[in-house]
Amino acid sequence: IRQTASRVFQHAIRNLRAEYDPAQSLRGAVVNPKPKHRAALATKEIPAFLKAVDAYPGKLATQIAVNLLLLTMVRKSELVKATWEEIDLEAAVWRIPAARTKMKALHIVPLSTQAVECFKELQVLCCGSRYVLPHLGSPDKPMAHNTLNWMFGRMGYGHVTVHGLRATASTILNEQGFRPDVIERQLAHVERNRIRAAYNRAEYLDERRQMLQHWANYLDAVASGAVVTALRSRAA
Repeated sequence: IRQTASRVFQHAIRNLRAEYDPAQSLRGAVVNPKPKHRAALATKEIPAFLKAVDAYPGKLATQIAVNLLLLTMVRKSELVKATWEEIDLEAAVWRIPAARTKMKALHIVPLSTQAVECFKELQVLCCGSRYVLPHLGSPDKPMAHNTLNWMFGRMGYGHVTVHGLRATASTILNEQGFRPDVIERQLAHVERNRIRAAYNRAEYLDERRQMLQHWANYLDAVASGAVVTALRSRAA
């Protein structure tokens, strides 16, 4: 706000409408807050969290949506606004168009067998809507953006953000030995090194498919009550 006000006054000075910029005297007076990372789900919390999702008394489609967020590692907005034309269940691929991604680039998501089953369940529940997760009262609109946040609060996980599930998956998969490049590509993160980004445009589709199937199997094992430290070692 100070910077914007300063530009206004500087423009006024150049046009002889003001003599000085009072916003300049506020430089240093406003301290920017430290950025807060979105709260993630701790590894030890996953079993109880999965049980809470399974026991959630709300709509089945909402439960499935949370499972899909975990299984695909996509952003919430990418899932909530997904349409059936993006989903190819036969090829087990979800193509999120550039217009709907944060980075404005096509994002291809390989689907695990568990994710495919989730989408098949949603096909039955969507009642012919073009949206994978239609709004309860208006099938021609997508699910409300805050629906999943409300669900987390009702389950007693208000301290965990929906977006934080991506961080949880990333942490565990890194610990289990998957290549960081593959994980970052699945998260659709932009390479910060511009030179490297210019040359590294690999999709890693085969590796990502293997990783997501492993991740889905891991979640199934955890949900069943198995004591799982890793299903894949770094040496694998």
